Amino acid sequence: MATTTATPHQIVPLHLSGNTTEQQNRMLKESLGEAVQNAYETAIEQLDRQSVQAVLDVDRKLRCEVTEKVVEIIHRHTVSDKYKDEQAPSNRVYPPTYRVRPVEAQVTELRKVFPRLGSCQERLARRQLPEGAEAWFAIPRWQAMASTYNEAVEMLLGILTSKRRFSNRIIGKLGETYLRQTERSRLAETILGEQQEGSDILVVGAQAGMLHRGASARRTRISMAGNEYAMGVFAFGCILLTHPERLSTGDTLMIDCGGDEYSVRGDYTFDRVPLFDYDMAGIEFSIFYEDRARNLWGTPTGFLYKLV
Repeated sequence: MATTTATPHQIVPLHLSGNTTEQQNRMLKESLGEAVQNAYETAIEQLDRQSVQAVLDVDRKLRCEVTEKVVEIIHRHTVSDKYKDEQAPSNRVYPPTYRVRPVEAQVTELRKVFPRLGSCQERLARRQLPEGAEAWFAIPRWQAMASTYNEAVEMLLGILTSKRRFSNRIIGKLGETYLRQTERSRLAETILGEQQEGSDILVVGAQAGMLHRGASARRTRISMAGNEYAMGVFAFGCILLTHPERLSTGDTLMIDCGGDEYSVRGDYTFDRVPLFDYDMAGIEFSIFYEDRARNLWGTPTGFLYKLV
């Protein structure tokens, strides 16, 4: 679904949790060392002089194969098994009329709605997409819209209400005690803002929900790639402004805004997640449990990469 031509240079992921620590490196080295020693001891008991010599004759090939296999095994275990049962089979897809517009067209549409928005580095959308992303999206920095995230969300929902048939099931309950961004999403937005310094509108490689369809919000959060972060109400609401077709049919993949957390009683117990769905009455904005998996929902996510 990419809307731009990929450039030859390689996109390098920018991992949100930072570099490994010296202690982690030491512990992993010790663990792998013990595994190699155990493999050697088990194998040597099963070999004779002739078979050992055959292995030694392909020493370089053996080293390469062992290295590749160990790296493969390590990466296979980098995704936690936590909450793995919170995943429902899903065949939900995007509406057939949904197409991602060029970033320039998205920026033009956003400025119609928010005339005070400043610059955007549209040229970034000429780059190759990060792995996992479907397209480049133009998303304003909420700081360019309001003094707090919650105020920016209220403003955005008001605009959606004026443009679409829209029902807000938690109207009046969007203050800081009810709604907040996850720490990971706040960090990702900070990094994007620093990378695209001076821009009111950020260019973000993202996917619109398909990658994590059927998973609970907390399963998605723990299974994301190292450079991936979940989008919240404001970010995805902006995508709805530039791409209304994304939520335009009742049988489409609905949206779980896992980049935000919600407290149903406003007591800082953040165990819910905001949702956008669609039915005959139009778009509905509501909340759901973060630990419930449903085939109807998918979480949109963005991907960070190193600007070189």
